[in-house]
Amino acid sequence: MKAVTDLWSYQEIISQLAPSIIVEFGTYIGGSALYFATIATNVNARARVLTVDHKTARIHESVKRHPAIEILEFCTTDPAVGSRISKMRLENPGPLFAILDSDHRKSHVVAELKSLRFVTSRGDYVVVEDTNMNGHPIITDFGDGPMEAVAAYESEFPYDYRHDKGRETKFGLTFAPRGYLIRQ
Repeated sequence: MKAVTDLWSYQEIISQLAPSIIVEFGTYIGGSALYFATIATNVNARARVLTVDHKTARIHESVKRHPAIEILEFCTTDPAVGSRISKMRLENPGPLFAILDSDHRKSHVVAELKSLRFVTSRGDYVVVEDTNMNGHPIITDFGDGPMEAVAAYESEFPYDYRHDKGRETKFGLTFAPRGYLIRQ
């Protein structure tokens, strides 16, 4: 359920960043968590994936059994999630790569970005998915969503991230326009 061009970019990010932790907000069935874990552990054997969703019953068994994947059943903005990320960073130091793909309402995505503010460091990578919604250019009647959330966050914290325009425009198609962010 992701653009193949974004998946290609993700594997490039993982290969270049060699994150020790990948955080995924929004698991659904778990295909992307499995994808992240497979690539990340080939780049960094100690890499771990933390995937967070409020409904974990639908996650495929192969994802639940993968030794590099940890599943948390919480709302992605619950303070317990940030606490777990902080603890994982102490246990497994190194870069972090976060992918936001859960509740797409503006207020929720802003809250997710704010929660990551306290657990990300310079050079960490965050992708806000589905910024193409609400007429950017698809689903014109969605209402304020991820694109508007990125803009709102940046107006409050203008120096937290820089946009990776090269990655975003590399293939000519992304579901995350203005959503490829590098922590400054």
